[in-house]
Amino acid sequence: MSLYGRDDETWEQLTEAGLKFLIERARLRKTTSYTELNTALERRTQISGFDFGRQDERAAMGYLLGRIVEQNRPASGLMISALVIYLDGNDAGSGFYSLAADLGLLPRKPSARQKEEFWVGQLNGLYDHYSPRAGVPTLSEQHAERE
Repeated sequence: MSLYGRDDETWEQLTEAGLKFLIERARLRKTTSYTELNTALERRTQISGFDFGRQDERAAMGYLLGRIVEQNRPASGLMISALVIYLDGNDAGSGFYSLAADLGLLPRKPSARQKEEFWVGQLNGLYDHYSPRAGVPTLSEQHAERE
């Protein structure tokens, strides 16, 4: 089956490469842009990137991010696409909030404050979940274990 001009195998490759890239960003406690993600996908898969000048290609990127969230959410409990923001933006795109509503994580018409609090919560959760120190006891916890 072909969706947005890409076959199932291509979507699998893009999903895997995109998820790996976003986990790397989460470990660094950094967001990324759609442009940077697109460049990373091209470099890692050798598959032509998305043309953001076309509406159908922007929708295809949204579809890819939905696939990545679907694959990652059982492990993280979070929406890893929260890491992807507009180049000069300071929060996630409208598709992020729409997917969150579809998943029952946000109301259908959230206020600006609800959206911001949800997005920041997702980011912080991702940073904590993927922190290289996740699961490693702090020095004070290690000290307490010895006593």
